[in-house]
Amino acid sequence: MSQVLVIHPSHPQQRLIERACDCLREGGIVVYPTDTTYAIGCHMGDKNALDRIRQIRRLDDRHHFTIACRDLSEIALYARVDNPSFRLIKQLTPGPYTFLLPATRDAPKRLVHPKRRTIGLRVPDHPILQALLATLGEPIMTTTLQLPDEGLPESDPELIRDRIGRQVDLIIDGGACGLEPTTIIDLTAAPPVLVRAGLGPFP
Repeated sequence: MSQVLVIHPSHPQQRLIERACDCLREGGIVVYPTDTTYAIGCHMGDKNALDRIRQIRRLDDRHHFTIACRDLSEIALYARVDNPSFRLIKQLTPGPYTFLLPATRDAPKRLVHPKRRTIGLRVPDHPILQALLATLGEPIMTTTLQLPDEGLPESDPELIRDRIGRQVDLIIDGGACGLEPTTIIDLTAAPPVLVRAGLGPFP
């Protein structure tokens, strides 16, 4: 079974955050709460961990992961952000939004849409995930934890442990989460286009 860390949702214990970051650095798959649903992620450069997540969720190569960033400065490393997009992202982050933006050369190729050359990025508003990103010192590859044949994302850490506890390396129990995913906004279009309605209202 995977290791379970019970971390306070608003005041994360730093020693536990560091243990979770060690797991990510060592190629582990970690489940964690976000400002929307529970998510599953791994170190950004780890292809093996990414492939394991694809197997757990039964995702094909057309599914593209999101990069969870700590702040706007990290977003700018992986995406080209013009002034109107910057103002909108600044207004809506941190929060329950994923933004599709033109990828830079520094963006991991396996996370870039092969035809459109876009990448999905978000700045989450959850103390545990923010603490993970700050301690790790780099973004995390992430995707909503929605299991095959399930109509809704996972929101209960105990049920998550029962269902995939043998398939992941670490589960962070930060209490119950919601069921609505992020709102996805395509910022490569002018004006911006709503791709998926989620928890965040479309501006």
